[in-house]
Amino acid sequence: MTRTVARLLVIVVSAAAGGAVARTLEAPGAAGGAIGALAGVVAILLEALAASLPIERLFWGVAGGLTGAATGLVLGVVAGALVERGQAAVVALAVVLGAYIGAAVALGRLADLSAISAWLFPVAGRGRGLDKLLDTSAIIDGRIADVCGKGFLDGTLVVPGFVLRELQRVADSSDALKRNRGKRGFEVLGRLQRMPGVRVEIAEVEFPDVEEVDRKLVELARTRGGKVVTNDYNLNKLAELSGVAVLNVNELANAVKPMVIPGEAMTVQVLREGKEPGQGVAYLDDGTMVVIEQGKRSIGQALEVVVTSVLQTPAGRMIFTRTRDDAPSAAAARERGDA
Repeated sequence: MTRTVARLLVIVVSAAAGGAVARTLEAPGAAGGAIGALAGVVAILLEALAASLPIERLFWGVAGGLTGAATGLVLGVVAGALVERGQAAVVALAVVLGAYIGAAVALGRLADLSAISAWLFPVAGRGRGLDKLLDTSAIIDGRIADVCGKGFLDGTLVVPGFVLRELQRVADSSDALKRNRGKRGFEVLGRLQRMPGVRVEIAEVEFPDVEEVDRKLVELARTRGGKVVTNDYNLNKLAELSGVAVLNVNELANAVKPMVIPGEAMTVQVLREGKEPGQGVAYLDDGTMVVIEQGKRSIGQALEVVVTSVLQTPAGRMIFTRTRDDAPSAAAARERGDA
């Protein structure tokens, strides 16, 4: 709110100053006011852009631009001396082109300046790559709070303003299920903020040229050098194609599930029938689906089964089993698994 008022004040003051200058030059005050207001809007856009950039990119961009502008000024003065008219235009063009080329070259060779950047900005250098940008799906899911609570994530958890607004829209939905999911998301954020040793940053940045929340999140991760934390498959792929590192909570959950091997015995509760005739379906405590051959007749009962095979899919892991009475010996099953 305070920032919005300050920005409006900048535009009003700029417009008033532009009108005053225009009247001093005996030009239309309205035109001067419009030009002043436009200059205020440009200043606000530059401020928003600077706030979203890492300090080293901002520093080297400005340094390169100033160096290029100074070089362009010298070359422009020399070139202007060779023409009879339009010297000012030649100098101005040389300065603008020099500033652009200088900034572009400095930002393009940022990797070569990394050693100097680490010396100039040691705190920013230590934080590079540690920012974790949360998307709406990861917040609503809630498991990220459990991961942080156990100390498995370091760095800052960044929640962009546009993600918060999307979460607010979910919480304000007329659909009861969506509304509950949105409220759960805000509860998870509150829990993260109260955790000792966990730093949560609400980043009020915008990308006016980008409409989709997923693309904004990827752009912010790229500018900050951070990683996207998500459960969303499509965002996962978009970030990977854009060269942004991704931490997928579902993949983490699959990676830490206990391993089972063919021939291993377990006891499960058969809950429903499977897709194939005679199959029964059960679930482990971590949500892994267990398919039981000829398990339909034991629905609602605890059943001792033997693992025959394990299938890993993008959606998770499936364990195929037989009842102990129908299964061959464990040794034979293990031999088939090794084969």
